[in-house]
Amino acid sequence: MANVGNSSHLILVLIFSIFQGGIGGSLDNIRTRTSVDIQAQAVRDLIERLLPERASEFNVKVEPGLLEEENGYFQVIKSPENTTVFLQGSTGVMAAWGFHYYLTQLCHCQVSWDADQLDLPVILPEVSVRITSLDKFRYYQNTCTFSYSFAWWKWPRWEREIDWMAMNGINLPLAFTGQEIIWQRVYLGLGLKQEDLDEHFAGPAFFAWQRMGNFRAWGGPLSDNWQQATLILQHKILERMRSFGMTPVLPAFAGHVPRAMERVYPNASYTHLTSWLNFQDQYCCPLFLQPTEPLFTEIGSRFIKEMALEFGSDHVYNCDVFNEVRPTQADPVFVSSVGTAVFNAMTTADPDAIWLMQGWLFKSDADYWTADLSKALLTSVPQGRMLILDLQAELDPQYIRLNSFYGQPFVFCLLHNFGGTLGLNGAIQIISQRVIDARNFPNSTMVGTGLTMEGIDQNYVVYDKMLEMGWRDKVPNLNQWFDEYTVRRYGVNNTAVMSAWRFLQNSVYNDSSRRSFRGQYVLVTRPALWQLPFVWYNPHDVILAWDHLISGLMTEPLLSNASNFRHDMVDLTRQSMQEIFHLLYSQLLEVYLEKNSTAIEGIAYKMIDLLQDLDELLQTGKKFLLGKWIADAKSWGTTEGEKLQYEWNARNQITLWGPRGEIRDYAAKQWAGVVADYYKPRWEVFIREMQMSLDENRAFNKKAYETLVFSAVEEPFTTSTKHYSDVPIGDPIVKVMTLYDKWRKIYQQDSKSLSTKARKLWRGQSLPDDKAKSAKIKQHPRKQPLSTANKTPPIFPAQ
Repeated sequence: MANVGNSSHLILVLIFSIFQGGIGGSLDNIRTRTSVDIQAQAVRDLIERLLPERASEFNVKVEPGLLEEENGYFQVIKSPENTTVFLQGSTGVMAAWGFHYYLTQLCHCQVSWDADQLDLPVILPEVSVRITSLDKFRYYQNTCTFSYSFAWWKWPRWEREIDWMAMNGINLPLAFTGQEIIWQRVYLGLGLKQEDLDEHFAGPAFFAWQRMGNFRAWGGPLSDNWQQATLILQHKILERMRSFGMTPVLPAFAGHVPRAMERVYPNASYTHLTSWLNFQDQYCCPLFLQPTEPLFTEIGSRFIKEMALEFGSDHVYNCDVFNEVRPTQADPVFVSSVGTAVFNAMTTADPDAIWLMQGWLFKSDADYWTADLSKALLTSVPQGRMLILDLQAELDPQYIRLNSFYGQPFVFCLLHNFGGTLGLNGAIQIISQRVIDARNFPNSTMVGTGLTMEGIDQNYVVYDKMLEMGWRDKVPNLNQWFDEYTVRRYGVNNTAVMSAWRFLQNSVYNDSSRRSFRGQYVLVTRPALWQLPFVWYNPHDVILAWDHLISGLMTEPLLSNASNFRHDMVDLTRQSMQEIFHLLYSQLLEVYLEKNSTAIEGIAYKMIDLLQDLDELLQTGKKFLLGKWIADAKSWGTTEGEKLQYEWNARNQITLWGPRGEIRDYAAKQWAGVVADYYKPRWEVFIREMQMSLDENRAFNKKAYETLVFSAVEEPFTTSTKHYSDVPIGDPIVKVMTLYDKWRKIYQQDSKSLSTKARKLWRGQSLPDDKAKSAKIKQHPRKQPLSTANKTPPIFPAQ
């Protein structure tokens, strides 16, 4: 069902989508109402966008499958006598998934967030395959992704992403753009004033947390231009999603309201929420309307009705009522009443509503969410009318602890990334097995797989692996899978490149710690003494992977023109330089303990030099540019004031994340511009204080240093308007080779002379003295590096 801007059509859409067929809210009846012809045409248009010169070689048909294929199917046929590939699926999404299957598994191509490798054979390979999806749903997005990655996207980027969703079988995506204007209509209709909303709505970079009731106003207010532009954008997004046969998930009311509601409705019962992460009163603590109040149902139902009149509805609504905010009463009866009220507000407007809830609360606050409290919330809604996202099931699944969520259906989700941080990491070796285990769990209520990362554009290999689990029913041979992955990604079969990825496979992508990795490397965290990093791998393996990727380039010059290879050369060089920086930091700590002021100066010079080189490296990669993030933010502004506001939003989120650094460095970005003008000057201030403390024979003045670095570096960066290029500068291959020649030699020399104490620091194994144990031990627990058995000889001897 496609949307158009015509209001009379929208009313018909609402009547059709809510009342047609008496769905009754069952998950089994969630299905597209878009005609098969529109869905087939959507897939043809996708192929034309992706392969304009070869689109005529593909025929597309959408047709319902057999009864045993209720989860959906796709079929791909290319016979010797035909020059075209026949693609058929039960929906447009399934047909697009079949197209992607053919590209990746038969043509050894790749479409990714980073770049595409679409070197198809001249004669397309033969195949005859029919694959049934193993689950009903493939879910995509986290409520936070809209802030960390999607905040500044316009239609061309959304169009590309929706194509990518379709090709990866995503049929249940979150669709949260443009909801603030709907809330504005509802609240103004209830008697609030525009200035009340200006004190409530956050800025675009911080929408996610204001929507979940964590805070208010930070980064706002919103202009009418923003409201109208995102309204138009949401119509395009929903129309395209539905044209493929997807079921977009829309927002719902969770009980968090502007503070002005207390003035307009003084007789209702509210709770003043406690401060989230120590935000000041100006920005914290929106009201929580008690669920027993009739006003709760009134607001919730008004919102869904208003939204459905504007956008139509597919009956699935996301609502996260207790995201990192505990209930006001630790009482199962109260918790159940909240769940019932949220659901009643949905069903009052849409009798067929299904509540989709992120299960992060059960993971992040497991001690609080006991079996009794969890069951009270989960069973407050009729069976099958709540769909749970087991948000980090690849590491710490909650379906086991909570008995398949007490009968409510759930989606097994890969979380993986926090804040959109960069850094090679993943638990690839356990993803496949744990998805299969969840399907086979006794009385399992699993109905899908999902990606719920907070930020995209990193570690594509992890997501590629997870996405395949929608059709894989066995754990693949990982060595073979990684070898095939390199061919798909680069279009070249190269032994050295495969060896590079084998080192990564057995190190950074072999995390079995079950710890949430949040990208808080030493380099990007506010400098401090005794920062012990979370290291689950031997850092030397990253350097060896770097060696082999360089060797691959030497033996296969064609790689220098492969877009994904150019991206990965920058990314792996960035990671290698980060490992070398941490090695230097370990040396710095050791000589500081020895009170060797002269040695500090020499090590400090290398550290600052490395940061400058790293910034210049990142300038060559289009995915590593602060300038692009800022330019995209400013492009939404129609006035100079708006442009300044959006740039400030963009800068604050990736650095201080709050007025006083409440979540400082959580969304840290290793981007050109951030390294040179934020991380590097912070390290300069820190090292200067270290040097002065030795020269003056005194303790390191932590308080004075932190005050200075905030006022001299961190806060000024967020308010700066310095221009940065939004297009790459220089050739990444040339830059990588220059830095490799320089820093590989420095690493070789310094790692050989590294003391046992410094080596343990580098590998995250120990703190230098007993005093330091209280500094970072809780945030960065000690981990022994995993042993690796590499079958290929290293270019340089292992340390």
